Amino acid sequence: MAALDNLVVTTALPSIRADLGGQLSDLEWTVSAYTLTFAVLLMFGAALGDRFGRRLFFLSGLAIFTAGSAAAALAPTINWLIAARALQGVGAAVMMPLTLTLLTTAVPAARRGMAFGIWSGVNGLAVATGPLIGGVLTQHLSWQWIFWLNVPIGLLLLPLARLRLSESRGAGARLDAVGTALVSSALFGIVFGLIRANADGWTSGPVLTGLIAGAVLLVGFVRYELRAAHPMLPMRLFRSRAFSAVNAASLLMYLGMFGSIFLISQFLQGSGGYTPTEAGIRMLPWTGMPLIVSPIAGVLSDRIGGRPIVATGLALQALGLAMFAAVTHSGGSYGAQVPSLVVCGIGMSLYFAPTANLVMASVRPQEQGIASGANNAMREVGGALGVAALSSVFTARGGYGSTQRFTDGLVPALYVGAAAVAAAALCALLIPRARPADPAVTPADAHTLQSA
Repeated sequence: MAALDNLVVTTALPSIRADLGGQLSDLEWTVSAYTLTFAVLLMFGAALGDRFGRRLFFLSGLAIFTAGSAAAALAPTINWLIAARALQGVGAAVMMPLTLTLLTTAVPAARRGMAFGIWSGVNGLAVATGPLIGGVLTQHLSWQWIFWLNVPIGLLLLPLARLRLSESRGAGARLDAVGTALVSSALFGIVFGLIRANADGWTSGPVLTGLIAGAVLLVGFVRYELRAAHPMLPMRLFRSRAFSAVNAASLLMYLGMFGSIFLISQFLQGSGGYTPTEAGIRMLPWTGMPLIVSPIAGVLSDRIGGRPIVATGLALQALGLAMFAAVTHSGGSYGAQVPSLVVCGIGMSLYFAPTANLVMASVRPQEQGIASGANNAMREVGGALGVAALSSVFTARGGYGSTQRFTDGLVPALYVGAAAVAAAALCALLIPRARPADPAVTPADAHTLQSA
């Protein structure tokens, strides 16, 4: 449910706009309210579970997520929907990081590889089918059903989790409430400024306040984490060139990818004239490709190392976005756009498969849990920034109202997205070459982080 809700809303955005009204900035918040709260509370949620009980907080997160889903389905206004999406993000941030630790406790060591593989497969399936499921439910029922879908599942899981999962705690878990508050406020200010920039003007008071305050708070977060006894994100990890490079690549990759999917899914319905279901199906050459290519990419990364696979994947993702922009600019049909979507899908698949092992290998074994949480947070932050940044470019150069205006805004936004992913490819090239024998990552660890 948590992975599905990252992308399930994208094909429902035109229907939500038609039903609840609102501007492009409101649609941005329906996506970013979820990804942003998910990102900034992810590591804090894991720490809460480690300290006070993983099962307890898994149940709490599941209950919050289910309640947020019901509130989103019942939303009478766009602002209500945005608030409900933020509540969903809070629940997912508490629930999601605890799933692997609970799974480790519940499954014997000899079977954990298979269990983690199933976990990863379910998440991959959720990402691949998110736009399609959102489109089918929106067209044949209503957009509210993309949220109602979570409610019976959540209500069924709550008693099952209470009865079947064992309680466990982490050793010496500490909370970093100050760090969490600083980074949450900083990212909210930056995303708010980016989203409101074209509506209010880049020099308007609210926009400047958001951007400047966000930047100051982000600097304050870094300074605080450098001095904190138990930081949520130890700054010493960034002394590792591998850790810094792979996280920069992840942030830029999601910035370009999420922002592009946000706009392309609306383009296929508004300008392409497809129904929500048809739009979801037409996104599958991109979003569904990891189910085919990721296993092959995993085998290749074991043989030649993760760095060339990730760098190649990011370069292909950037090329695919640029191809889609070029074809769209010249008025090409969907058939002409398919090759670019396939290239994007292959590139995304090559990025996903080896990234987990690269993150794990970049830190000491005892720091791998923190590194995993940090990488997941970076990706979600990148998604929120991508929706805001590319939508800002879209609004500056085009907008709603006609196919031509939408295309005028989409094309430069996609080129910006392609540039961000190309920069991610350059960051991936900065990752040091893997040593022939590196004991930092065990097979079980690799499965764990690949799942995360």
